[in-house]
Amino acid sequence: MYNYEVHELTKLFFFGEDIKFIEDEKDYNENGILIKNYLKQNEDDYFSITEIVSDGNIISKYLVSSINSIDVKRDDLNKKIKVGIKQSIYEAISNISKVEAPWGILTGVRPVKIVHDLIDKQIGEEKIYNILINEYKLYSDRARLIIDIAKRQRGFIYPLSKDRFSLYISIPFCPTRCIYCSFPSNSLEISKNYVDEYTEKLIYELNMVKEFMENKKICTVYIGGGTPTAIPTENLDRIIKTIYNLFGRNNIEELTVEAGRPDTMTSEKLHMLKENNIDRISINPQTMNLKTLKLIGRKHTDEDIVKTFKLARKTGFSNINMDIIIGLPGEDIRDVENTLEIISKLNPESLTVHTLTVKRVSEFRKKISSYSIKDQEIINSMLKLTKKYAENMELLPYYLYRQKQMLGNFENIGYSIKGKECIYNMLIMEEKETIIAVGAGGVSKIFYPDENRFERVPNVKNLGEYLTRTEEMADRKRKFIDTI
Repeated sequence: MYNYEVHELTKLFFFGEDIKFIEDEKDYNENGILIKNYLKQNEDDYFSITEIVSDGNIISKYLVSSINSIDVKRDDLNKKIKVGIKQSIYEAISNISKVEAPWGILTGVRPVKIVHDLIDKQIGEEKIYNILINEYKLYSDRARLIIDIAKRQRGFIYPLSKDRFSLYISIPFCPTRCIYCSFPSNSLEISKNYVDEYTEKLIYELNMVKEFMENKKICTVYIGGGTPTAIPTENLDRIIKTIYNLFGRNNIEELTVEAGRPDTMTSEKLHMLKENNIDRISINPQTMNLKTLKLIGRKHTDEDIVKTFKLARKTGFSNINMDIIIGLPGEDIRDVENTLEIISKLNPESLTVHTLTVKRVSEFRKKISSYSIKDQEIINSMLKLTKKYAENMELLPYYLYRQKQMLGNFENIGYSIKGKECIYNMLIMEEKETIIAVGAGGVSKIFYPDENRFERVPNVKNLGEYLTRTEEMADRKRKFIDTI
């Protein structure tokens, strides 16, 4: 029971290790650590006890004596039992492990959602803080962080509405594929002959979306990928103009275009975006160190990033985000500081800090043994440095999420100056609004506010499949929209 949740929690402490479940202790061969958990009933209550065995000896033990006393503001007994089991396992492992778990027993990717749900139940801030640190075992700084982020987000997300939606446009093309990338992306060297056909199919799907979302109100639009600016200017221009023609530019509160790779940006392309009244662009260096850029598969230099940013400023963009990744192979804290120094001089309106995640489908996963991955303490020092620079740039955290296989058990944080927050980022992370995604690899999330749940409706990732199944992708979403 709860094998998935237990596996994800245990993996936090034993990153990269082989974790197996056994039903009978006789199957334990004593070549590794044995974690034993017992859930037992005690009259009208339950208790959970975890023992950790090594070489036949119990080296750690922890008891959660009363499941009923667990207070996460949920009456569901199964929820309390799951929390109790995770608490006892977490405490037992923590007693013997040098690995830090700043997010406690939380293994989901959206911890801020918990705070929103508690606020929705009229729970006070102090009580929420106590629940986070006592029941979910968060470190104090993480508890304060997500409470502050949730408070900042409320004015953008609420009131909830079943009649409002945002739009995600997937442009799954890139000049090259970075070794850490797990997104649907196709190299233009191989797939450039499909760009025109893809543009046509994407526009066809947008027209179908317009039909079944006719009575809904659009909020934000996010054009991502891939690298949207990798495709020709005229193709991207057609897509943007189609969005405006179908949904109305004045109806869209915010429109973001990922302009991530400087080797895809030209003066012509930036002027096209500006003439189309794009609110926000994202120029994503990931690092400002040339040796790392070459290693991860980028075909541009750190100087190219600076030139592109300055060109965007000259073109008139006043809301620019920059992404960086902490924990890239071969980088130490001096490399991170160099990146932050250059970015601070450019002074973007927002900075998104990602902790490297080793995804199964990324090239980096295949080559992980070839690189020196930084230990947790160093990653933590790097993140503290990003926080310091963000504060100096007057950027405040406004959204946060976590991912599986993330180095150091840490998080991704978006910082921005007040008034320049990306509304779409908050909506997609907190899952409080319907997101309609079009294009290969796009994942729609249909929100049911009365039930506080959503349905995930993915488009196919394969480019060739999408081109032949576009109508089917739209029909998938239509069926769910009809049930809201």
